[in-house]
Amino acid sequence: MIDLFAGCGGMTSGFVAAGFTPVLAVEHNLHAAATYAANFGEDHVRWADIATVTDIPRADVIIGGPPCQGFSNLGARDVEDPRNKLWKEYLRFVRAARPRAFVIENVDRFLASAEFALLQAETAPGGLLADYTLTPGVLLAADFGVPQRRKRAFVIGSRVGPIPLPAAAGEWPGVRTVLSGLPETPARTTLPSSSVEFFGQRVPGRFKSADLHLGRNPTALSLERYRAIPPGGGRFDLPDHLLPRCWREKKTGTTDVMGRMRWDAPSLTIRTEFYKPEKGQYLHPEWHRPITHLEAARLQTFPDTFEWCGSKIEIARQIGNAVPPHLATALATHLSPHL
Repeated sequence: MIDLFAGCGGMTSGFVAAGFTPVLAVEHNLHAAATYAANFGEDHVRWADIATVTDIPRADVIIGGPPCQGFSNLGARDVEDPRNKLWKEYLRFVRAARPRAFVIENVDRFLASAEFALLQAETAPGGLLADYTLTPGVLLAADFGVPQRRKRAFVIGSRVGPIPLPAAAGEWPGVRTVLSGLPETPARTTLPSSSVEFFGQRVPGRFKSADLHLGRNPTALSLERYRAIPPGGGRFDLPDHLLPRCWREKKTGTTDVMGRMRWDAPSLTIRTEFYKPEKGQYLHPEWHRPITHLEAARLQTFPDTFEWCGSKIEIARQIGNAVPPHLATALATHLSPHL
């Protein structure tokens, strides 16, 4: 398998668990590439702009999610955003590696984008993907053992006959399955002072899971707000005297902001700023604090054996941007018989 726009390796983690062997990974962010290398080896990783990578081996499968900020509901949805053109680099790799199948992951808006329409057009006679059949759809991570209501678009391309998307695998797990048993009060607020060398560069790391159980130093006002939020609640549960002016004057809007999880339900989508309760439903289901980096990684189903490189902010980005490994394993296991 080849992993493009590999990030820290969430998708690779799932495919390796299902028996696949990575032969190439491409990632332009140094800290994410270092995390990938720490877990899967440095020899097959290219820390580079994907447009500059020309040594492309053959592979059975190509996986990856071209950056999606232009498609995302959270972004400007700019069709001319150069990040939206990176899927064309993905196609270059498909043409060179000739995989039996490929998997593209993106935000669900991708399926309604101009780029996806152009991708479909390339499967017509004479197109770059004329011998591939596309199967697009949306998968919900909670349907595949991930304690998170994370909804993403997936496109399976195949030249060995149509491959459907996997079917939902079971009941939704609650956050209790991964959050229980961790200390209420994290022992530290900063990562240990250590560094490691990858690609000839020194980066912070390697950090173990226990190093990621990081607390914050909230103000007295923030603590008062946290205490006022019930399980499953959010900013609309705050009394007027605890509301910041912008929320007091805006009675409508996102309901998950300053939200608290429920023990026996999946979390909402873990994004890159999960350590900020004002950004989403990121309060611990019981304790009066936001979830830690370790708890976010567990909600994404990263194993505790996974190692991390980068600053707190960089690691948070890696966690929030990743494909949950358990979802990737379900995809890989589903693909294998077709290959």
